[in-house]
Amino acid sequence: MKLVECVPNFSEGKNIKVIEQIVEEIKSVEGVKVMDVDPGKETNRTVVTFIGSPESVKEAAFLAIKKASELIDMRKHKGAHPRMGATDVCPFVPVSEVTDEECVEIAKEVAKRVGEELKIPVYLYEKAATKPERKNLAVIREGEYEGLPEKLKNPEWKPDYGPAEFNPKAGATVIGVRDFLIAYNINLNTREKRYATDIAFELREKGRSARKGDIKPFYFKGEILRYKENHFPCGNCNFIGKTIDETAKHCREKHGYDLKELLKMHGIDPENPVGRPVKKPGKFKHCKAIGWMIPEYGRAQISINLTNHKLTPPHLVYEHAKKLAEERGLTVTGSEVVGLIPYEALLEAGKYYLKRQGKPVAIPVKDILETAIQSLGLRDVSDFEIEKKVIGLPEFFFSELPDLKVKDFADEISRGTPSPGGGSVSALCGSLGSALCAMVLNLSFDRIKPRKLKEKLFEISDELRELKDSLTVLVDKDTTAFDNYIKALRLPSKTEEEKKEKQKAVKKALLNAIDVPFSVMKKSLRASELAQKVLKYGMESALSDVGCSFLSLYSAFYGAYMNVLINLKNLEGDEKKRIKKQAEKMEKEFKKIFKKNLNKIFGKLI
Repeated sequence: MKLVECVPNFSEGKNIKVIEQIVEEIKSVEGVKVMDVDPGKETNRTVVTFIGSPESVKEAAFLAIKKASELIDMRKHKGAHPRMGATDVCPFVPVSEVTDEECVEIAKEVAKRVGEELKIPVYLYEKAATKPERKNLAVIREGEYEGLPEKLKNPEWKPDYGPAEFNPKAGATVIGVRDFLIAYNINLNTREKRYATDIAFELREKGRSARKGDIKPFYFKGEILRYKENHFPCGNCNFIGKTIDETAKHCREKHGYDLKELLKMHGIDPENPVGRPVKKPGKFKHCKAIGWMIPEYGRAQISINLTNHKLTPPHLVYEHAKKLAEERGLTVTGSEVVGLIPYEALLEAGKYYLKRQGKPVAIPVKDILETAIQSLGLRDVSDFEIEKKVIGLPEFFFSELPDLKVKDFADEISRGTPSPGGGSVSALCGSLGSALCAMVLNLSFDRIKPRKLKEKLFEISDELRELKDSLTVLVDKDTTAFDNYIKALRLPSKTEEEKKEKQKAVKKALLNAIDVPFSVMKKSLRASELAQKVLKYGMESALSDVGCSFLSLYSAFYGAYMNVLINLKNLEGDEKKRIKKQAEKMEKEFKKIFKKNLNKIFGKLI
């Protein structure tokens, strides 16, 4: 299913009635789901997150921008966050089965309507940018709302859409396409905005002006260094080049960054920087940060945008911020996610902190996520509910059969209906077998001393957790696959056209009904390979638990194998031969592992 996320930021965070009216416009479009509404009084800004099909998101975005232009008067607006319009920025983010290019077309279509119908100047940014210098939102927003009258007179800042005329009520809007952005704030035990800014400049990719003299503990108190004729300081070390090219070469070779690109970020001509401040980069790429004071929280925050959480994850930024705060005599009290955070980002944070604690991750995912929430202090200034704040939660969060009580699940199986049946039970056996292995590994982990071995077992524990969870999902999927196959068999076939459609539907449903138990076989085989290692390194007193794990995996594997074979009877041609050959190969591998290890277990027990 094609899904696009849209995260418009509106310059109103105090008047709830205005915010509600804008959100209602979004909700009025069929096929759109509002995921989050996050108003901030001090920033006087509301971030709304909604998802839907490309067409529905496109319409909802325009209606929201239109309503904001009617209700928000930028002439009266004041807030801590940089802004240039009633709808300050409106990014589109590809979520599922949608390309960047498709989102760029959406951005252009919305921008065109906003420019033509609402007479609002629109700039395209990030992946939709028409010029390299317009990729960066901060560059476009320089001067903010107050600087727009002069900016619009400059031919270089002619809007991509809409009139090059100042709209005093609505300002200007920035529309574009970006990767998933995590809006992330780190809380400090101070009310001093300057202290938060001092740390923000150390964190952000753009960095800051280099200084000398009184730079400890607060760097901003030092004297700014400037480029002079024949005198171009590095800013990171004592090197001073005679030309900017010489210094740029030094920065590239010794410090690993492009000085000229950095200067461009700060609006400095890299070919003639004489008289301008010396610049040095911050710690993290894909990180934008400023400092501000939030009276409603009674503290200052480092306000951060992470534009690539895979390369710059929030937990690493948080830990470095803690270090920088401590150097300044400050304390990080926690952090806050504005809007949504991807499941993978929170999961990786939980795994990171568990690893630091010397604990394995073969535990329920909710426990890993809770570890991340507590470690990052995500409930410090606001509530954090996993189901509401995390986007992209895995399927097992929404599984139906696995959520039944054991008695209810057994009752469901016993009813006189063909599903759920052996396939679902096989998947459950595989999940239980993986869970038993995980349990033994968890019990044994503290006793294992060699560091390399512990790291290896940490990876095994993570894989066992993934196998347990994915097999749990297959409990539901097997039932769904069987039901869909029966539905396909019941399709009408009176006309030639109906016969062709039915034939296609039956084959598709049959292949899916084979694929699910085939996946159970693959995962059970992999779990048995990991169970061997748990048997080797696990505690002796849990030997019987490992044995039960192998027996559960045996039931899972052969139960699934039977389901594959019975469905293969209805399949014809080369596909049938290919699947059967692969299944037989897996069966030989599993049989060998099972026999060897079960004999080993009984040899130790007797």
